[in-house]
Amino acid sequence: MRLRHYCAQDCLETARLFYETVHTVNAKDYSEHQLQAWAPAVPDPKAWNESFSEHYTLVAEQDGKIIGFGDIDETGYLDRLYVHRDYQGKGVAKAICDALECHVSGKIVTVHASITARAFFERRGYQVCIRQQVIRAGVQLTNFVMRKYP
Repeated sequence: MRLRHYCAQDCLETARLFYETVHTVNAKDYSEHQLQAWAPAVPDPKAWNESFSEHYTLVAEQDGKIIGFGDIDETGYLDRLYVHRDYQGKGVAKAICDALECHVSGKIVTVHASITARAFFERRGYQVCIRQQVIRAGVQLTNFVMRKYP
């Protein structure tokens, strides 16, 4: 596995990975109705690419295939961290997260973690600040605002 910077050509593959990961990995913690609200379809490529381009975004590749990605902004907000369902528990998320945290070294890192991701972030030293209910497409989803202090 190797990490590299995101480029516009990665847009469709990362969007597809996002959709598939939400609908498989997160299915143990969220209802089908919630999954559809969270990831109703593959995201709009233009908006997806713009968002990644505004952040420090990394992709993890293996054998020419994107197996994970993550992004963080300059304030330390870790926006997304997703790993392909076939590569869960193999150190991909750890490698991406290590690199993202290093990029904002010395800053507080904040993430809005899903129920599924909460334990991963807790093992990394993040603390739950608040459990919250967010509304996506009119559907309520639970997540956790978590912070890791330098």
